Amino acid sequence: METRGCDPQVLLLLMNRLNMVVYAPGRTTTYPSSPPDKGLRYHYLGGGNEVGNVGIVLEDPSANRLLLDYGLAPTKPPRYPDEAPYVSDAIITHSHIDHLGMVPWLASNHNTKLHATELTAAISEMMWYDCHKVSSIERYPLPWDKRDIDIALSAWNTHKFNSPWEQNDWKMELHRAGHIPGAAMLHVDTGSKKILFSGDFDTRDSQLVSGAKPVKADVLFVEGTYGGRDHPPKQEENLRFIERVAEVVQRGGTVLVPAFANGRTQDVVMLLHKHLPHLDVHVDGMGKRVAKLQMEHPETLRNPKALADAWSWCRRVSSKSDRKKALAADVIVSTSGMLDGGPSIWYLNRLRHDPKNALLLTGYQAKNTGGRRLLEESRIPIFGNLTSIDLEIDQFSFSTHAGHSEIVQFAKECEAEDVVIYHSDPTLARPPLAKALEENGHNVHVPENGISGILE
Repeated sequence: METRGCDPQVLLLLMNRLNMVVYAPGRTTTYPSSPPDKGLRYHYLGGGNEVGNVGIVLEDPSANRLLLDYGLAPTKPPRYPDEAPYVSDAIITHSHIDHLGMVPWLASNHNTKLHATELTAAISEMMWYDCHKVSSIERYPLPWDKRDIDIALSAWNTHKFNSPWEQNDWKMELHRAGHIPGAAMLHVDTGSKKILFSGDFDTRDSQLVSGAKPVKADVLFVEGTYGGRDHPPKQEENLRFIERVAEVVQRGGTVLVPAFANGRTQDVVMLLHKHLPHLDVHVDGMGKRVAKLQMEHPETLRNPKALADAWSWCRRVSSKSDRKKALAADVIVSTSGMLDGGPSIWYLNRLRHDPKNALLLTGYQAKNTGGRRLLEESRIPIFGNLTSIDLEIDQFSFSTHAGHSEIVQFAKECEAEDVVIYHSDPTLARPPLAKALEENGHNVHVPENGISGILE
């Protein structure tokens, strides 16, 4: 492809069509070059009318500018947000890749200062290296490399919950978001408006963390992942999972539980330890390293002792021989949560021949993932071969995102006049959530990626 002399924005379009990501800092951003004349401008680089891929710019007429999150969507192929304009400071709400996946590019190209909780900053390194590894394996290009990770790691400024700081004329404060350990909501006081960004949040307590509490605000930017849907009662779903595990073990089978490394693995192990302490439970994958970091930051946990006890109780797989021994366990908890690689694929390949075994999925299975294909076709790619799986498969709702009713109630208790819905499917989740919020008297805004909105 001939690209010499090509306009940077045209080049960017061409590269995106070929699944290549080429940003020319300051030249390929579509963000407005001047501050707004009045009010507060919000501009979604990504995540406005989609789940994940989040990047939000907030700016006032005095050129106070802030970036909230800068992630990528780990789909196949990945989706990337628009190029961020220059920002001196960025707030990263939590350590999931759809919220921080593009931060190394940001820190390297704009020398941006990064703000988050200590735990989010600590986990970021392994998330970025894992993202780089997956990109190399799947041959999807990243706009940043390992050198940029080093720059990003040196750019962290960490904050405790409920400890305000100032950026220019704005006052900032992090609040607990629930969701996962270290996850934060951001409260911004601009002098004229009080704004709350929810990040990914959950008002319900989990094994790991306490739920988010409302914070008074004029404007609420709220994630609407589960708009239009309510979760089953958490206690009932936990009990259904425990009973299913006990049933499989009683008949002589092994339960394989694919689980996300950051939050879900630890939650599941704590649940098993609490209700089935007599079982032999083995844990494999990146969740082991995440748990270690979580225990080093007990201030982020609902019950630090409960996690420490559960982690001492389970058996951590650390070698090939450990992995073979785990095949005789009652329960194996392992990454990846969507069966897209990791040790869980190895275990599935070994366990699939015995009908006494079972596969219990504990999280959402995204389109084009191994887990989704397994649910739809009873087949999954294993080491390059499309393989039929005859095991019993069950799925459980262990989501740590607020459901529809929780979002609506949260917005009401924040007393927000304006509510901006983001991180939400624009056709299924967002319309019923927007309707419910409007019926409660909120002014509802539904952003589109790349199009600025003004709050007056």
